[in-house]
Amino acid sequence: MLLGVCGKTNVGKTTFFSACTLVDAEISNRVFTTIEPNKGVTYFRTKCPCKELGVNCNAQNSRCVDGVRYVPIKVVDVAGLVPDAHLGKGLGNQFLSDIMTADVLIHVVDISGSTDATGNPCLPGQHNPQEDIDFFKRELNYWILAILKKNLEHISKRVAATQEKFSDMVYKQLSGLNVTLENVEDAINAVQLAVNSDESTFLRFIELLLEKNKSVLIAANKIDVPEADKLFNELKIPSMTACSAEAELALRKAAEHGLVDYSPGDRDFIVKGIISPKQAAALDTIRKNILQKFGSTGVQHVIDSAVALLGMIVVYPVENEHKLSNKKGHVLPDAILIKRGSSALDLAYRVHEDIGKKFISAVDARTGKSISSHAQLKNGDVVSIKAGR
Repeated sequence: MLLGVCGKTNVGKTTFFSACTLVDAEISNRVFTTIEPNKGVTYFRTKCPCKELGVNCNAQNSRCVDGVRYVPIKVVDVAGLVPDAHLGKGLGNQFLSDIMTADVLIHVVDISGSTDATGNPCLPGQHNPQEDIDFFKRELNYWILAILKKNLEHISKRVAATQEKFSDMVYKQLSGLNVTLENVEDAINAVQLAVNSDESTFLRFIELLLEKNKSVLIAANKIDVPEADKLFNELKIPSMTACSAEAELALRKAAEHGLVDYSPGDRDFIVKGIISPKQAAALDTIRKNILQKFGSTGVQHVIDSAVALLGMIVVYPVENEHKLSNKKGHVLPDAILIKRGSSALDLAYRVHEDIGKKFISAVDARTGKSISSHAQLKNGDVVSIKAGR
């Protein structure tokens, strides 16, 4: 699973990336600070079964903090987008190709309207963030349209010469964008796309295809800046989360240095170190203007929403269903993200291909009852997998 952090240059997307990964990426208000993609690991927050089951877990592939399990997810921060990126302006071609391998796109928007269309600072409220949302979709759509247009003549000749299906040819042209053949066929049928269709039909096809294959969440960043709250409420977009990447980064850095007790997604923090009056004032501002007002900084909520959007659940494979441990004695060692609807056999293959091939049975560690190989697992299940030698 890969999340792509993207958006217009200078809106705080690299700050968002650093806040959710603690990777020290270069942050500034210069256009094109991010040239090569920054890569890191963030975490999905979920309830760990340890408290319910009365055990102390020894998390190995993830982290458990007081009954909250943080499951790792890969994330990439790509170069900022500028107008006419689909024509190659700025770092457009690089940006667009970098993000298309992501499963979910996190579009960071300056919800305060203090960054103009080209990524330069302006007065809060001077720029309409809705324009950035529309501009992002437009650039993505026209970039994919350019790929198809470039190869339409080849597709037409190939279909005529080989009788190969039009949908198969289109899929081959777009397979690098992480789309599925089924969704390509559905979108083609929905708009009745053909080689000689007009541009508007091709754009509608692309929109439908992206709706199925490239989910987008909007991180309404800089929510604590004047005008931001007003603009956020005016937009009323369901997939949008109010957030302050700067506040989240400050809290995580403070926690890393032992100054506060704070975990990603918490509604508050506890000061536990010696801090200066300046630090105390900054933390108090974060508490009053962000945490108390919005319930969190919003960054972790965006990450968790991305996982939910993909229909993922977390399950806990163990070897010993009585001790809830692996062969080394680690209790609830691993938390694995799998698609909702996955079976015990699917989980066995996720643990290791050999275990999947030698799968014999599975046991629900909570009840001690056997699970059929094709029974659907539930979020939070603890499963012991039995495999042959």
